[in-house]
Amino acid sequence: MNLIIWLVIGGLLGWVASLIMRTDAQQGVLLNVVVGIVGALLGGWFISPMVGVPTINEGAFSAGALLVSLVGAVILLAIVNLVRRGTVR
Repeated sequence: MNLIIWLVIGGLLGWVASLIMRTDAQQGVLLNVVVGIVGALLGGWFISPMVGVPTINEGAFSAGALLVSLVGAVILLAIVNLVRRGTVR
């Protein structure tokens, strides 16, 4: 059951991050899930230790965990845009 919740929340976070970064038209559902989960991992490695909040990958489901995971997904999309286009957008 946790895997399904993890995939759904990861997909929603990836979708919101793609809306923030204006890359939604280029991504499908699968890529949104990947961006959400990998973004949560990035947020867990870099942001979580600074603010002391876990991410959705650590089994936490709170507003802080969702925010850290969302920021990680936005950072991931910014890095991808920088590498692909040479601009963050």
